[in-house]
Order: sequence, then structure tokens, then C-alpha cells
Amino acid sequence: MEHPRILFSGSLISFAVITATFACSNGQCKRGDECSSDADCQTGLSCFSCSEAFDGLRCIRSTTTNQFEFMNSLPFNRYAYLTTHNSFANEVEPLHTGIRLTFLNQEDNVTQQLNNGVRALMLDTYDFKGDIWLCHSFGGRCHDFTAFWLAIDTLKEVEAFLSANPSEIVTLFLEDYVETPNGLSKVFKDAGLMKYWFPVSSMPQNGRDWPLVKDMVASNQRFVVFTSAKSKQESEGIAYQWNYVVENHYGDVGEHPGECSNRGESAPLDDKSKSLVLINHFHSIALKVMACEDNSASLISMLDTCYGRAGNRWANFVAVDYYKRSDGGGVFQAVDKLNGQLLCGCDDVHSCVPGSSSATCSATKDQ
Repeated sequence: MEHPRILFSGSLISFAVITATFACSNGQCKRGDECSSDADCQTGLSCFSCSEAFDGLRCIRSTTTNQFEFMNSLPFNRYAYLTTHNSFANEVEPLHTGIRLTFLNQEDNVTQQLNNGVRALMLDTYDFKGDIWLCHSFGGRCHDFTAFWLAIDTLKEVEAFLSANPSEIVTLFLEDYVETPNGLSKVFKDAGLMKYWFPVSSMPQNGRDWPLVKDMVASNQRFVVFTSAKSKQESEGIAYQWNYVVENHYGDVGEHPGECSNRGESAPLDDKSKSLVLINHFHSIALKVMACEDNSASLISMLDTCYGRAGNRWANFVAVDYYKRSDGGGVFQAVDKLNGQLLCGCDDVHSCVPGSSSATCSATKDQ
């Protein structure tokens, strides 16, 4: 006679579990709520796992704040920009060489990255199959099993984004192994990007400020490109990165808590003759579970450390793997902090009073 009671109790427990599991859905789940898919989460959130911080799936932040909506009257170097490491090495694009035996760094394609607020892309360019390709190297060369796709295809995605978003600025950092004379210049022209080109002649020297964002937008010079190949500044008019940018160590070498030092090619981080600061925060091998941890509290800690090492300058570019992976606010919250400090001296850009250029802070918006 006890069996019906047991069954009834079990049903109640099952019902309670189901109710708790689906406490929110259909775009109503807030940050930190359990979820089963992106469709459960509110706008600007995605449904991801982060085993280092929580079990199962939860809604976490997946889009940036548009800092230009707060003010666009400051120099380009007075803002921070979310940057994706190896932006081209993503899960979305199909195979173009029949085989690929190399690592990935991102989940979204470049268009999706840009639509979610990424404003700087790191691309590795190589001569391959008579053209310019985006590729990981093996033995210093591009191969079928390390190649991703033609550079022009990704550059056309950038052109389409700039065309559709006339107030946005996109920056490229090229790890450049192209030896074909004028090969990069040609691919930029063929992609239709020269009409947005920010010329080397307008880039500041000796630590001076960059042009105002609103002036870059008004003149349509909204495409900023840096190359790792020093000779190309002279031969092709593409800015040599370390004439203008300081950058910390990348990969495992740069992942020591409390440390932040320049990579070999860069001037010391506190060299204020370079107006832009690029901070890398990712391991040598990209793993989603590791990126989740990297893009959470340790990222904020790294930015604080690098601020001091860079002569009390906040980063302008923050480069990460799997940019949407975190335990909550992630790299998006980190960039909000940077923009808050750069724009108005506050710890969150949402605390900046729109239109102000001083340390005028309002109550921080819940993000």
C-alpha cells in the first residue's frame, strides 16, 4: 500500500527538478541563470559551460558595450577595443584544402565577431598556392593541413562590416609572412578596403595622441592596419606595428600572475613614445576550458598588472582566445572597465556620464 505514495513523491521530486531546470526560457534568462541554448538567454548573452566556475550551462555575456555612444570626441588611443587572437582560426568556416590538422582559437567567424563588438583582428598572412592565405605555420610555412582560407575572403567580411556600420573603426594586426612584392597591398585593394584606409602619414609619432574618433569617422579613415614586417611601411605604406604599439608577451610566457613584460619585438611597455598598448592574455594552446578561466578574474588581474608596467596606461587592445567564454562578464566586462578608466576615470564605462570627459561617474548599470 506504500507504493502509490512513493510514486507520487517521486513525481513531485521530478516535477520540482524540471521546474527548477526550466525556471526561465525564451529569451528571459539573465546572466548566471541556467540555460539549455542561446535562445533561453536575454539579448547580449549566450549559453555556455565553464567547468572551472559552475556545472552545466549558464547565460553569460557575449557582446560589448559601444563606447562611442558615451563619447566619440576623444582620440583613438583613448578607447579600448576587444581583440581576437587568430581571428581567422574559427569553427565556422568550411575546409578549403580538404584537410586541416591544426588548432582553433575562436568559435565565431569574423563577421559574427565584428557583430558582437570585436574591433581588432589578429590575422596570420602567408604566400600559399599563388595567393595570400590565412594560415597557421608548420616549419615557418603554410601547408594544406594548416591553411584556413584566402585572405581576401576575410577582408571582404571586414569591408562589408565597415560599409554597413559607417561609424565603426576596425584595426588589423598582421603576423605577416607574405614575401610577394605588393602582395598585401593588392589584396586590400581587391577587397575594396582602400577607401577606408587610415594612412601611415596620419599616425602620430613620439607618443602624441591619435586623431579624434569623430574625425576618423568623418573622413572615412576607419581601417587601421599594422604589420609585423618592418619593410612594408616603406614599400607598401602599411604601418610597422612596433613603431606605434607596445605589446606584452603572448602565450604561456606571458601568463605568469603579477608579471607583464614586453615581447621581444616591442619596446618596453612603459615607452610612452608609442601611443597604443596591446595586452595579450591567452595560453600557447587554445582550449575552451582554459579560455573560460583566462577570460574571467585573471584577465582583470592581468590588466591591472599591465597598467602599472605600462607607466600607468590602460590597455587599448585586449587579445584573447574564445572571446565569448568566461564565468560571467568575461572580456566584455574587462573592456568596459578599460573604457571606463580611459573615458572618465571610472571602473565601468556604464558609470561614465554620457558627454562628459572628466571623472564624472553615475551609478553603475547592472551588466
